[in-house]
Amino acid sequence: MTTLTHPDSPSLAQALPRHVAWLGYGGLLPFVGLAALAGFDPHHLLAWSDALVGYGAVILSFIGALHWGVAMSAPGLDPARRRRAFVWSVVPALLAWPATVLAGSIAPLILVFGFVVHFVMDKMLVGPAGLPAWYLPLRLRLTLVACLCLLLNAWQGLSLLS
Repeated sequence: MTTLTHPDSPSLAQALPRHVAWLGYGGLLPFVGLAALAGFDPHHLLAWSDALVGYGAVILSFIGALHWGVAMSAPGLDPARRRRAFVWSVVPALLAWPATVLAGSIAPLILVFGFVVHFVMDKMLVGPAGLPAWYLPLRLRLTLVACLCLLLNAWQGLSLLS
């Protein structure tokens, strides 16, 4: 699959590269697997929930770093937008870390909030940064699945309390 329209162009082709799809969707396996394990193994719900929140925190921190990379390398960003991208890039990690030490349903909800806000920030950066056309639809699908798994986990935690 062709990934660059021109060797010097920052704009990637319209088609989602196969390896990017495998990596992105493969990254959902722990979300789906841990959410399923929490549902099918209620005796170990807390362990599965902790693992899911830990993985979610890692991924939220990872996607924050994408803005750092764009801020360093996107030639079309004006100085103010570049500065905002650098600043925003650390916010997801600052949201993710407390989620790893909080108990109960609040932890996955903090992560859901982080993923949703990060998607909004991605939408604002896509055009000015010259990101490929496939990026935002991919991020939307990945965000939706991750958030659904985390919301299910939060609901499972609430039902454990009752």
